[in-house]
Amino acid sequence: MPNKYILRFRQIDKRVFKDIKTGKKTVETRAATIKFKNIILGDIIVFVCGKEKFKKKVKRVQTFKSIFALLDEYKVKDIMPHLSSREELEKSYYKYPNYKEKIKKFGLIVLELE
Repeated sequence: MPNKYILRFRQIDKRVFKDIKTGKKTVETRAATIKFKNIILGDIIVFVCGKEKFKKKVKRVQTFKSIFALLDEYKVKDIMPHLSSREELEKSYYKYPNYKEKIKKFGLIVLELE
């Protein structure tokens, strides 16, 4: 039986939440902290933003040591469709509290969604 994980989005990130919901964004990334590092193929992710929620199944999981390593395999548009450069992606990650340190310590987990 697949495990369920909850990924919460702040209202300010509603655009990303909607892009995942509509299928425009099929790759979700998070710092590979203890909370996320055990997610495996077939697990269910419950995406929550305010009172809205929906589920997606994980079809592939990978962990990368850095943003640069991540971009060897994925395009910026795969990760954040509204951005177009590595610099914009890096800035976007680093706007989250302590994310620069978390990425350095844990790397990034990539969840490809069905």
